[in-house]
Amino acid sequence: QLQLVESGGGLVQSGGSLRLSCAVSGTTLDTYAIGWLRQAPGKGREGVSCISISDGTTDYAHSVKGRFTISRDNAKNMVYLQMNSLKPEDTAVYYCAAGSLCLLVELYDYWGQGTQVTVSS
Repeated sequence: QLQLVESGGGLVQSGGSLRLSCAVSGTTLDTYAIGWLRQAPGKGREGVSCISISDGTTDYAHSVKGRFTISRDNAKNMVYLQMNSLKPEDTAVYYCAAGSLCLLVELYDYWGQGTQVTVSS
């Protein structure tokens, strides 16, 4: 069974950086697209970034474009989200998810448990 485990969240000051990691087990990573989504308090879940299965095509939400970078290491079954120039509005629980398509919506088949990112002003 496919499992995803996020790590790397924490508390950071505005303007700082964090790198989130998503460890994938139970399958080979090159068979799934991986997305990062987040949910802020009192809000719905929104897509942040995703990376496709085959050619590594990426997509980003407008709010994070130029600040966040998604990458994958198929050999290690890991996906990363490098987050720079963080803002208080980036505060949320961040989830990685696996599915057949790179999407910025919640249409993924498998989900991790989430990792908290808090950005102080």
